[in-house]
Amino acid sequence: MRVVFMGTPDFSVPVLETLHAEHEIVAVYSQPPRPAGRGKKERPSPVHARALELGLAVRTPVNFKQTETREAFAALGADVAVVVAYGLILPQAILDAPRKGCLNIHASLLPRWRGAAPIHRAIMSGDAATGVCIMQMEAGLDTGPVLLREETTIGASETTGELHDRLSAMGARLIVQALARIDALTPEAQPSEGVTYAQKIDKAEAHVDWTEAAEEVCRKINGLSPFPGAWTEIDGERIKLLRAEVLDSEGAAGTTAEAFVVYCGTGAVRVLEAQREGKRPMPTTELLKGLTLPASLI
Repeated sequence: MRVVFMGTPDFSVPVLETLHAEHEIVAVYSQPPRPAGRGKKERPSPVHARALELGLAVRTPVNFKQTETREAFAALGADVAVVVAYGLILPQAILDAPRKGCLNIHASLLPRWRGAAPIHRAIMSGDAATGVCIMQMEAGLDTGPVLLREETTIGASETTGELHDRLSAMGARLIVQALARIDALTPEAQPSEGVTYAQKIDKAEAHVDWTEAAEEVCRKINGLSPFPGAWTEIDGERIKLLRAEVLDSEGAAGTTAEAFVVYCGTGAVRVLEAQREGKRPMPTTELLKGLTLPASLI
């Protein structure tokens, strides 16, 4: 099939690679390069960079408001557009241009966690399972009918980074199946019950409140790992907490014990992986060789 691929972050790259091996990618759309790094030089998105390595044509419009931009898209004569974490709103003219429409790969079990941060929110909310949906796109935010879905269990101490990689691979596999059977699949409307929205992660959410229940603290740590990273302060230094587990133990909220155990409002957590400022992530057994844990983090 003649496919237009539309994506931006790392999550989208395995999907691009899989589609490139199976179909003709007539163009790749990605968000424009952004300033990044210490020098603030413009850096292409992960999808943009990988597409160039694959020898694919890349387009980076700021939006689709211009008639010329819409006409250029329609002129590609695509059979289908595959959209995964693109980050731009597609007007109806774009949704209607490909012969078989636009399909979106969404990393949740719709209608739960529509929106920007479904992987983070699933872990932070303590969901037992999540998955991937292949959805026919329409004007609403992740409201379109679902063609295929697959569920997976969320591990007890699984981080967003780990689940991200698993769901990306799942999405790549499912979209190949969807395109192979596209004329035989029956779109299923999303139910009106169970709708939730995965709001974009605000960095202000990342500060750990040790007076919360251990389960909530643990979900925050694992759900915000590796980015933006939940954090606590030790001797004026911000320490990123990247993996934790819940312990059945009680103590005064914020007080600590050996092996980076911290008591919470109820229960306790053991921090398993953390990162000091300017350093690499490391197991806390290694981190504590150069850092003294105070008696309390409150």
